Amino acid sequence: MPRLRLAMAQTNPIVGDLQGNSERLLELATSAYSHGAQVFMTGELALTGYPIEDLALRDNFLASATRHVAEFARLLEVAGMGELVVVLGHPDGPHPVASDPTAPHQPARAHNAASVLYQGRVQATYAKHHLPNYAVFDEFRTFVPGNQSLIVRVAGVDLGILICEDLWRSNGPVAALTGYPLSALLVPNASPFERDKDLVRAPLVTTRAREMNTTICYVNLVGGQDDLVFDGDSMVITPAGERIATGARFDEDLIVVDLDLANSVREATVPPETTRVALEGGRAAPKTSLEARRHEQLEDLAVIWKALVTGTRDYVTKNGFPGVLLGLSGGIDSAVCAAIAADALGPDRVHGVSMPSVHSSSHSQDDASDLAQRIGLHYRVEPIADLVAPFDRQLGLTGLAAENVQARARGVLLMALSNSEGHLVLTTGNKSELAVGYSTIYGDAVGGYAPLKDVPKTMVWALARWRNEDAAGRGETAPIPPNSIDKPPSAELRPGQTDQDSLPDYEVLDEILDLLIVEGLDEPQIVARGFQKGLVGDIVAMVGRAEWKRRQGAPGPRISSVAFGRDRRLPVTQKITGTDRPH
Repeated sequence: MPRLRLAMAQTNPIVGDLQGNSERLLELATSAYSHGAQVFMTGELALTGYPIEDLALRDNFLASATRHVAEFARLLEVAGMGELVVVLGHPDGPHPVASDPTAPHQPARAHNAASVLYQGRVQATYAKHHLPNYAVFDEFRTFVPGNQSLIVRVAGVDLGILICEDLWRSNGPVAALTGYPLSALLVPNASPFERDKDLVRAPLVTTRAREMNTTICYVNLVGGQDDLVFDGDSMVITPAGERIATGARFDEDLIVVDLDLANSVREATVPPETTRVALEGGRAAPKTSLEARRHEQLEDLAVIWKALVTGTRDYVTKNGFPGVLLGLSGGIDSAVCAAIAADALGPDRVHGVSMPSVHSSSHSQDDASDLAQRIGLHYRVEPIADLVAPFDRQLGLTGLAAENVQARARGVLLMALSNSEGHLVLTTGNKSELAVGYSTIYGDAVGGYAPLKDVPKTMVWALARWRNEDAAGRGETAPIPPNSIDKPPSAELRPGQTDQDSLPDYEVLDEILDLLIVEGLDEPQIVARGFQKGLVGDIVAMVGRAEWKRRQGAPGPRISSVAFGRDRRLPVTQKITGTDRPH
């Protein structure tokens, strides 16, 4: 039984940074080679980052990617690593297509591909067959599907190659390769994180390994890209369903593993529409074997916290901001946002501003100051009473208009500081508030990134308690003031105000919103779950009316299966009544 030493590069690319991504991959390939790897594989589109969206429609971008693929193969050869077999994820094109004058946009001309590099050149290229076009995915717009499967013979073993969605579908290349005596299947992925993804991703890979009777080597990207977060969690699963290697969660990793595989069957019949390429020579397997390496499993809230930290860190750093700026109200949302930002960037890059109005309580100001001291972030106080007073005098504002002027004064102040100092403003609204429109557009909704955009209010509290407990367990100062967690939530835009003056209890609200937004139930179905009909109707109506605000909102890390943005697309202008209200 031959042994194959495989290295999987779990990387955090920047979309479009062909040179920087190439250099990082070459570093990891060099490390893999020094560890005796015979095969080195990357994640899906690791050369360009994922998703590249309409960059896939640009001829110059595709041509540049093709040049970088060839250059990567050449550099391996020049460095004396030409016998390392590399499976590199990249867009392949442009390919000529028939012009269609009626097409609404330039037709796709690229493949989502993985090329096999060996001895200084591209030996074969596999193009992804199944192009997902649901939830956050829109690949059918930007790529054309492949129609050939690929088997590569390396060091006496046959390796199949699939890309991400191809593994999820039982037809196409999975069906073509099932029954063929593959030694292992290599699967580059760009699989975004969402809560409970572990319940479907690993079981799917395990099921396929058993069905195809082969070892599956699944490598995923990590890092934040706009509203998406990639969590790594790469894995190697044997035909018996045993997980023998695991990549880190949310961190770059090089997973080097020894695979004891069955010899290839040279006389095996190649499946229809399949290319088999034999790579002669190559490195011999090292005589000494490696120990399997696994990472500690994280609890649910720890995983979610790491996802939020990763998304925030990469949005700020990849876009070149020196730091972040946010309003500190003393409430739970701004406190959790500040803690996320400090974990992502370090407290020295976090700038908090307390902006008390005439209605701000002394305890809220004390809680904001306490938070700043606990975290060690930069902190200043900028009262807004003198900014608000001229509006009130000139316009004679009362009620909601007077409340919103306070929020908008804070937004103007934060953006002025952002323009002056260059920091990115974080908006601190949570998913529950965004769902029902409980925010002031151009006020507390101002900002360039929203760490809690996909986090329901009840989960904000749970994360705050978890983060404090985690700190205590490590002998550190709990970052979030207990009073910010325990006190009733309030916007403090009028005397004695609490959120529950306008909204139902958050426990009830979040249950209904989850059924409506994530599960996609309609009003009668939610009522059938035991909720009061009038309450459900009111919430459904609020969600529908707030769509115009959400369209103008900042991006934020996606942690659920249905977040506001790519996942959920409803018209702003509509007139749907009764049980047909939009959800």
